[in-house]
Amino acid sequence: MNIQRDYYIDKLLARQGNGLVKIITGIRRSGKSYLLFRLFKERLIADGFNADNIIEVSFDDFGNRKLRNPEVFYNYILSRTNKGEQYVLLLDEIQLLDEFVDVLNGLLHRGNMDIYVTGSNARFLSHDVVTEFRGRGDQVHIQPFCFQEFMTAFQGSIEDGLEQYMRYGGLPPVVLATDDTAREELLSKLLSETYISDIINRNLVKNDAELEDLLLILASSIGGLTNPRKIANTFKSELKVSISSATLKTYIDYFIDAFMIEKSNRFDVKGRRYIDTPLKYYFSDLGLRNAILHYRQYEKTHIMENVIYNELRHRGYNVDVGVVVHNTKDAEGKS
Repeated sequence: MNIQRDYYIDKLLARQGNGLVKIITGIRRSGKSYLLFRLFKERLIADGFNADNIIEVSFDDFGNRKLRNPEVFYNYILSRTNKGEQYVLLLDEIQLLDEFVDVLNGLLHRGNMDIYVTGSNARFLSHDVVTEFRGRGDQVHIQPFCFQEFMTAFQGSIEDGLEQYMRYGGLPPVVLATDDTAREELLSKLLSETYISDIINRNLVKNDAELEDLLLILASSIGGLTNPRKIANTFKSELKVSISSATLKTYIDYFIDAFMIEKSNRFDVKGRRYIDTPLKYYFSDLGLRNAILHYRQYEKTHIMENVIYNELRHRGYNVDVGVVVHNTKDAEGKS
């Protein structure tokens, strides 16, 4: 099934020829490679770009293993291009190319190559990937399917679709799974073998049990104001574990850096200023959130709040949380 993602295609098209390496980032299994190699390529050809001038390389393909050598790859690209023509380079799993930053910057200097890359190692699954390119990178971050995208693949009513979306989220392989059992098994496997493993390996986390307990607490508290100090108290009172708020903040930053969660700062609407704490955390995919909790704490109000947050972020908004205080008087005239 071909689910269109025009919002992101338009973002990529708007960056054509800007002299930067376009870096498609996002949580694992959010559809980065499909977006680039299928949907974006189809749009380029439909808009009249010469298909022969689109060069695709998947570095995880065994047949392309020799191209992981930077000089071999560089010379390969030169052999496929002419100075008088414009080319588009679509490169997947770019982290497997040795010295890829220098190689890509070298190709940019030639002036006739528009470069788009994806990757799936720790660096490409974090917010700091753009720094790898020393000012020559332009990040396009993609999220799991929004509800509108999800409904193009769902066979049923909007009400039933929303129920499934709120429970299993919008990761493409989960959305396309055949039944609920398959969805639950896939989410559980992705959570344990991919997402948490990535964070532990990337950050050399030693106390992985505490990291997983923290993720459980964050999943339980979506829609509620909290902060590392409150969470430290929860660890002490509920789990009988002493852990500093500074360590917890570091762990939370790991989840944010890996695109699993986002934080929304609290804004004092009346005072028109930001308040440092508390704040709210939302999950980029509700299927993962529910899988962490084994589909128990299924409060529709909090889940809907997370859905709305993700939808606003998908539409390009920055989202804060706040409280509007309204004073009234009772029958006795008391405030």
